[in-house]
Formats: sequence, structure tokens, C-alpha cells
Amino acid sequence: MKKIEIFNDPIYGFVRLQNKLIFDIIEHPYFQRLRRISQMGLSYLVYPGAQHTRFHHVIGCGFLMEKAIYTLRLKDIEISKEEEEALYIAILLHDIGHGPFSHALEHSFIEDIDHEEISIFFMNDLNLQFDGKLSLAIQIFKDEYPRKFLHQLISSQLDVDRLDYLKRDSFYTGVAEGNINAERLITMLNVVNEDLVLEENGIYSVEKFLVARRLMYWQVYLHKTGVAAEQILVKVLQRARDLIENGENIEVDGSLKYFLSNKINTENFNKEALENFATLDDTDILFALKKWIQHSDFTLSYLSKSIINRNLPKIIIQNDNFSKEFLDDKLNAVSKHLPIDKEDISYFVFTGEVHNKAYNSVEKGIDILKKNGEIIDIVKASDQLNLQALTNSVTKYFICYPKEL
Repeated sequence: MKKIEIFNDPIYGFVRLQNKLIFDIIEHPYFQRLRRISQMGLSYLVYPGAQHTRFHHVIGCGFLMEKAIYTLRLKDIEISKEEEEALYIAILLHDIGHGPFSHALEHSFIEDIDHEEISIFFMNDLNLQFDGKLSLAIQIFKDEYPRKFLHQLISSQLDVDRLDYLKRDSFYTGVAEGNINAERLITMLNVVNEDLVLEENGIYSVEKFLVARRLMYWQVYLHKTGVAAEQILVKVLQRARDLIENGENIEVDGSLKYFLSNKINTENFNKEALENFATLDDTDILFALKKWIQHSDFTLSYLSKSIINRNLPKIIIQNDNFSKEFLDDKLNAVSKHLPIDKEDISYFVFTGEVHNKAYNSVEKGIDILKKNGEIIDIVKASDQLNLQALTNSVTKYFICYPKEL
């Protein structure tokens, strides 16, 4: 009897795995760590239902990839068994390089390496462990394979990654604006000259997809409370690192201690760093925050309490930058009301920017295959005028400061 492994997914129902290699990869400790990595960072402080993990997401991506391969084969697009397996592996591992709380701490542990690059480090290591069986998956993931549409299924402006996370995040947050029709979009996929295209009948679904992406960013991913929480989390780790560098005694263990005590970057990211990163997850951060609440350093204790007790700072987001007078007023108020040194004020009052661009017209876009065979970009193909506006990057400015001010 052929063994079939089944996951029961709340979005798609039963997800079946009939490939031993893929199941063995999922069983690997590197992959199982994704069960302990929040998909949406600290968004659960805003949307209590957003408790899903990167593990949920990549399993869902695997399901959608299976649907996409099936659809393209029905349209006489040849995809070999080896390419099929490589696509499954690549999409399952595309997020394996995420650290604790996903994007919230993207560069807090490794200074100048994005999670995609760390994913490649993981893939290369797994490839050694699995006797080179991931070589084609890595080639496709890195866009080094001649058939470009295979990479585009994994990473493009209409890939299975985006199709899953919009639908999944919408489900778990309860924000209905993100509930896209992923099945119809996949059904409309096709390939022309080794490039992924969308058939003209799917144009309204892709219009909704782009609008949904914009709304989900403003309403969920860039929600002001979530932005404040993630900024404070970054500040906590920055404070802990500064104290360690100054010789202060901080209760911290294992992999978290390794990254707070060492500056890891592209030049020194090695096997030791990868193994430490592979054991680092959300629980390490939360456990540390609970211990640091009791620390004698006022700043570290205050910021840790802010996260654990959800006593987050006041945040204002607006279209224009804040005046120097307004910022100086908040800085002066903090220095008078909190028992901190002047050089530590930046932990309590700080500014920043958030950006939202639903569609990038400069990169490889979403191509629409018209019934006459013509291929044109979605913005030109659509009669919905606001799609052109979605190609513009919108920048907003924020300031955070303690609520007691």
C-alpha cells in the first residue's frame, strides 16, 4: 500500500502528500521549526485570531502549487515529474529562512541578510543531507532554471505564496477584504514562451487580488498598533544587545544569547550561525521578555512589559512628516517624566516610515493573455482606472511615544 500523509487545513480541507522525499523534508527539524514561527509577527495583538504559523502557510502553498501544476498540465504545458517535485520542495522551503516573528525581526539577528537568502542557506544544507535531491528545487528557487514560469509560480507578483497568505491571513484575522478567489486565479493560469500569464477571463479576479493586497497592507500588515508593537520588539532586542556589549549581566540562553552576543552578517554567516538560527523561534523571544521584566535596567524592563502586557506606546501615522517642534516636545516630556539617561530617549520616542505598493510596474508584471493572443500588462488590460494608482508607492510617517505623556 502506498502511504499517504494528510494534513487537515482549515482553508482548503485535506492536503495530501504522496511523495516520501517531501514528507521527509517536512519531518526535518529545520522545517518543524516553522510551527513555532508566527506567520504575522505580533498582529495577534490587534487581531486575536491571527495565531497561525509559517507551517500553516507553506503547507497551504504546497496545496496551491499542486493545483497550479494540474491546471497547466491540462493546458498541455509540459511539466516533468522531476520539475513537479522540485516545485513542491521549493515552495515548501521558500519561507524556511524566517526568524522569530517573521518580518518583525527580519534584520535583528543577522544584519544584512534577508530571509530569502537564509532560506537558500537552509536549502543548501538540506541538499547535502538528502544527497543532492534538492538541487533542481534550489535552481528553480534562485531563478537559474531556463523555464522561467517555474520560478514565477514561487516568486512573482502573482505567485502561490501571495495567493495563500492573502486568503489565509484574511481568514485568521477576520478581515474579509483580503479574501481573494485563489482557485479561479489558478484556473486562469497559462504559459506563453515559458512566461506565466493569466488568461483574459481572469482579469476581474486579478483586479480584486491587487486591491485586496493594498487593503490588507493598510488594514492588517501595517496596522498602526501592529507597527508600534513590532518597533518595540526590535527596541527590546537592541537594548539587550547594548547591555551585553557594555558588560551587563542579562539572563539569556542558547541561540538567542549567541545572536545577541555576536554581530552576524554576510561575511561571517557560517554553519555555526545556521545551526543556531535553526533552533531560534518565537518561544525564545517570549521567554526572554518575561525574564527581562524583572531586570534592574529600567529601559529593558519597561519595553519588555510593553509587549508582554500589551501596554504599547501611542502611535500616530500621518501623510506628512512630523515637525521638529512636535518631536522635540515629546523628547522633552520623556526626559522629564521617565527615569532614563538622555542617550536612552530614542528607545521611547522614535519616528519611522511605512510603505505600501500593491503592484510594481517596474518589475516583471502580471501579463494578461487576450483571446487574440496579445499579451499586455494588467494595468493596460484593465478598465479599472485605480489600478494605475496602485503602481505608486504610498509613504506614511509615524511617531511612537509613551502613552503616559
